[in-house]
Amino acid sequence: MIVTYKQNKWLILTIPTLTIGVWEYVRHEFLLPYISMELGNWLAPVIVLLVSLLFLTKLFAMIEHNQEELNRAKAIRAVLEEREKIARELHDGIAQSLFFLNAQISQMDRMNQSNGLPLHKLKESVHRTNDYVRQAIANLRHEADADKNPWLQGIESLIDELQQETVLEIETNWRIPETMLSSKERVELFAIIREALLNIHKHAEAKQVRIEARPTETGWICQVADDGKGFSPDDMRTRNRYGIQMMRDRAKAMSWHFSLERKDGDTLVIVRKGAY
Repeated sequence: MIVTYKQNKWLILTIPTLTIGVWEYVRHEFLLPYISMELGNWLAPVIVLLVSLLFLTKLFAMIEHNQEELNRAKAIRAVLEEREKIARELHDGIAQSLFFLNAQISQMDRMNQSNGLPLHKLKESVHRTNDYVRQAIANLRHEADADKNPWLQGIESLIDELQQETVLEIETNWRIPETMLSSKERVELFAIIREALLNIHKHAEAKQVRIEARPTETGWICQVADDGKGFSPDDMRTRNRYGIQMMRDRAKAMSWHFSLERKDGDTLVIVRKGAY
């Protein structure tokens, strides 16, 4: 049952008044031989208090519930507007730049101006990146489920996309509240998670992946773990591992802590905001 603001106002105003009116009528009509005037005067505020507690407590609970629903609707609307803004920025910036770059590479290929460059690999890379960007735009513009965290829906869309292309079993335990991440942080963290999953798919020969994220006392921590073959110590230092370096650079630009670890047979990509 949804009670409007006007109904709430009138109920709060009339319940005590009606209670006193009913009590005085009953007292004078039926209880005067049994209850003295002084006792009746003492009982009046007690009865008003009891009736108010009985009815107004439920009424206030309904008001709080309605307010929570209103705040939730406002939060979802704000997230949708923010996601649309990010999608528009991606489309106007990265997607159009990739399209222009792909057109230039195609023109060079037609004019045989490669100068020994592997243009077909560049075209494949640009095409793949363009697909990822457009998929991200589609995910951002997808209507959010009112019963789910909109940011978590973006992660789930990424996982669904990868599971259609791979045999990876991916588990998610996401406990970072939506309000803890700014729009910039969501984009950068999403990119790191995507790169970690792509690296696992390409190099790890893993079967299971776990994505865990939770708040900490000073921020939050996000961890992507897989049961693959692991990495050599040189992978942490080499500049040739573009995926690792990209994740490290993105984390550094956001002043996050990034680490690649091996623990209990699992490879862990860890991104942390805040002090250890």
